[in-house]
Parts: sequence; C-alpha cells; structure tokens
Amino acid sequence: MVTLGGDCHKRSHTVVAVDENGRQLGELRVEATPVGHGEALGWGRQWPERRWALENCRHLSRGLERDLLAAGEAVLQVSPRLMGGARRFGREQGKSDPIDALAVARAALREANLPVAQLEGRSRDLKLLVDHREDLVGERTRIQNRLLWHLHSLEPGFKVGTRGLVRSIVMTEVLRRLEMHRDVEAEVARELVDRLVELTQSVNALQHRIEALAAELAPSLLRLPGCGGLSTAKLVAETADVRRFHSSSAFAMHNGTAPIPVWSGNRERHRLNRGGNRQLNVALHRIAITQIRLGGLGSSYVARRIASGDTKTEAIRALRRQISDEVYRRLCKDALAPVSVPSATAA
Repeated sequence: MVTLGGDCHKRSHTVVAVDENGRQLGELRVEATPVGHGEALGWGRQWPERRWALENCRHLSRGLERDLLAAGEAVLQVSPRLMGGARRFGREQGKSDPIDALAVARAALREANLPVAQLEGRSRDLKLLVDHREDLVGERTRIQNRLLWHLHSLEPGFKVGTRGLVRSIVMTEVLRRLEMHRDVEAEVARELVDRLVELTQSVNALQHRIEALAAELAPSLLRLPGCGGLSTAKLVAETADVRRFHSSSAFAMHNGTAPIPVWSGNRERHRLNRGGNRQLNVALHRIAITQIRLGGLGSSYVARRIASGDTKTEAIRALRRQISDEVYRRLCKDALAPVSVPSATAA
C-alpha cells in the first residue's frame, strides 16, 4: 500500500509518495486547479494500491479532496498538529512543501483511525450560512459600539445598551433624537442606524433559514435538552460528517472534551484538553450551561459530581463530555435516517 501525502496551498499542491515503511518513492508538484488535480491523480495511479492523506486545511485542501473523492479515491484527513510532529522528528531539517508532504504521509502511516474524507453534503451549506451570520453579527456589534459613542456625545443623558440596538422600538427612539441634531456627527450616526437596521434584518432572516435547515438535517439532535436551533446548526456544520469518526471517543478528542492523561504510577490524573475544534467545544459548553440552568438530568449529574468531590468546573467538564457522547449518538442517528419519535433526554 502506497500513501500519497499532500501539502496544499492556494496556488500549488505538493504530493509525496511513500511505501509502507515510510520510504519516499516519488514527488510531484502541481497547480491548485482542476487540471493540476487531474495531473496528480494520474501520477498517483501508477501505484495500484494507494491511498491519499491530505493535511486538513479546509479552504486549501477542499478542492483537491473533492476531486479525488469524485474519482473514487480513498482520502484521509491529517491534522496540522500531527503533520508538525512528524516533521519535527524527521531526519531532514527545515521546512518546505516536499518536507511537509512527506510528514503528512508518514503521520498517516503512524496514526490509526484517522478521519476519512467524505463528499461534502448539505452540512457545507449550513456551515456557510452559520459563518456568514456570525460575520454579520460581528459587523453589527462594531457598528453598535460606534453608534453608542456618538449617542454619548449627542445625547449624554440617553442610556441604551448594545442589546437594545436590535429592537425596532429602541431604534425608532434613537432616530427621533438624532433628527433633532443637524451637525455632521448626527448625520454619521443616522447612517449607522440605517446600517444597523439592515444588518438586523439580514441576521434574523439568516437565523430562520439556518434553524429550518438544522431541523431538517438533525431533528434528533434538535430535541436534545439545551440544544437550540443555532447550537444544532453549529454542531452539524463543524462536525461536517459524523460518520468520519469511528467512535464517540474519537469525536470527543476532535471537539476537545476528552481529558488528557497526565499521571504516572498508581495515582490516575487527567488535565483539561485545550485542543480540538473550539467551535464545537463552545457549542457543547453552551448546551451544558443551559441544561444546568433548566434543571433535569444535566443539573442532577453536576450535583452528583460535586457531591463526590469534584469542583463545579470539573463537574461541568464531565457533563460536557457526556453531552459530546450523546451528540455523537444523535448525529449518527440523523445521518442514517431522520426520525420523528422523541428520543430519551440525556446529559
């Protein structure tokens, strides 16, 4: 079996072929275009038994990965962290595209159960919508902060928080007060008000669309206590395809909820995992906090952990891992077939 490691960039891709012992067999550099992808595919076909391993840099490797999968090739995803570790322990010093591609191939040989690439489905559309909404929310927040400074200058006694600047009744009052001023600062502030209204309408429309698509793609996950439409969308979008993870433990390691062992001898200890996909991690944390606030199984689980000697922070971390396992089960269920019957609550 020959492993073809790929180091992907915006303008070029470098591919290095290694045998089962990690010995380099060949090297190729192609343009990052469909024509270049075809050239790499044709070059790789000189080895009948082969697999591809690409460094998982989504915007850079997506095109090559998609074309390889469409041609029926087997593609593994290697995280940049694994590639960096393989490169540091290599005999060849320095950093170059061929060195990185070789490190990717050798990391794929060394590590078992790497995520298997899948053709992107509608979860890709969901991620684009979620990311676009977050960009608009960030832009709206920046404009809100600028508007608040202008209001402080023009209307010192008028108090309004940033959260109030998304409500139509508050924006109407702000615009009424600004109409009483005729200087340049008021003119700028009125333009900011118009932009805020436009952004709020776009954000609300995107949220409705995102929640509808999330309900269609993951109805079982949406019924998880504490998991709203936006959290469901974030989990589905960032997971990409839960079937690429061979177990709930692999999924937990990917999202950073699996603790890292740091013990030697008889005392077993673990520390917080600060790696993994932080977008997934924060979504799981949001679900955990919501479950605690709402009561039920999540709140009872935390209470039991605290009674057994855990701190509140440690108990929340443990709950987050339990939620990760339940999210994995529900995503697998939704990936097989959407269901309409309520599932058991979990914490």
